[in-house]
Amino acid sequence: MQSTTFRSRTLLAAAAFLATGIGLAPATALAEGVVNIYSYRQPELIKPALDAFTAETGIKTELLFLDKGLEDRILAEGANSPADVIFTVDIARLANAKAKGVTQALDDATINANLPAEYRDPEGHWFGVTKRARVVYASKERVGDEPITYAELADPKWKGKICMRSGQHDYNLALISAAIAHWGEAKTEEWVKRLRANLAMKPSGGDRPQAGAILAGECDIALGNTYYIGVMLNGSDEKEKSWAQAVKVKFPTFENGGTHVNISGAALAKHAPNRDNAVKLIQFLSSPKAQQIQAEQSFEYPATPGIEPSETVRNFGTLNADTLALAEIAAHRKAASEMVDRVGVDEGPTN
Repeated sequence: MQSTTFRSRTLLAAAAFLATGIGLAPATALAEGVVNIYSYRQPELIKPALDAFTAETGIKTELLFLDKGLEDRILAEGANSPADVIFTVDIARLANAKAKGVTQALDDATINANLPAEYRDPEGHWFGVTKRARVVYASKERVGDEPITYAELADPKWKGKICMRSGQHDYNLALISAAIAHWGEAKTEEWVKRLRANLAMKPSGGDRPQAGAILAGECDIALGNTYYIGVMLNGSDEKEKSWAQAVKVKFPTFENGGTHVNISGAALAKHAPNRDNAVKLIQFLSSPKAQQIQAEQSFEYPATPGIEPSETVRNFGTLNADTLALAEIAAHRKAASEMVDRVGVDEGPTN
């Protein structure tokens, strides 16, 4: 479980670093039977899996949640960093952690056997432990059941009918990066231009409000991640539940018949003081038991083959995930970001 002591001690360590220029590690960093986790993931999403890990191994988990600056925090702490495992979402953040030098390579037979190669860094610096699909939310009232491709989002029939969050958000950049990998930059840029022309309004908000805009009749379809629909359908917020109930999930595809997926993932921290325990945690997260727990809790898809998603997610339909390596998607992120700005996606629809 998350430890207030660990959080307070690490905050004090950071304060001491800033004051003296020396990074200090909390007293728990070298304790036996502990694994220290720095996470961009909300604690409530990963707590059930961490509790199961402790019950199975006896190893306690100490969790520090940050909403930004995780990589810089570890760099500032240097060799004294207490971080053993890094949790984050999106391939771009995992690739960024590797690029900033806060991870270390791990070649582990158990993890490699559990997780397909497309969800692992080729050099072993990160591992995808859950996946989510970038899909279309569609109005149940105004959109039929016919299949749709990503290319068709540029069709003029959708003019004034598409909603989306910022094109510069990691989730949309990953989709555009995948398009570049499939189509090349020239074709993808033309697609992005036409997608912009089909927007109903200026991109704003997160994925959840896009479903709300569909319910309000402001657009007919929107780009969003699958798990948000599961969260809204099963949450206590009645307004969000009504948003989710107004839409259906459609799985757009590339020419290979695959739907773009992204991941949440784990990485072994560069100076992990409890390395053996950290490896055991990543092994556990890739195991069928942990994969099932995470699927039920977060409404994401298991990364390990053969594990069923939650009942809510199964009801969305069948996901045929694109097998494009996520490392290749990450390689196109800079080009995707520059393209979004060049085309002016976030300025809203063109006339």
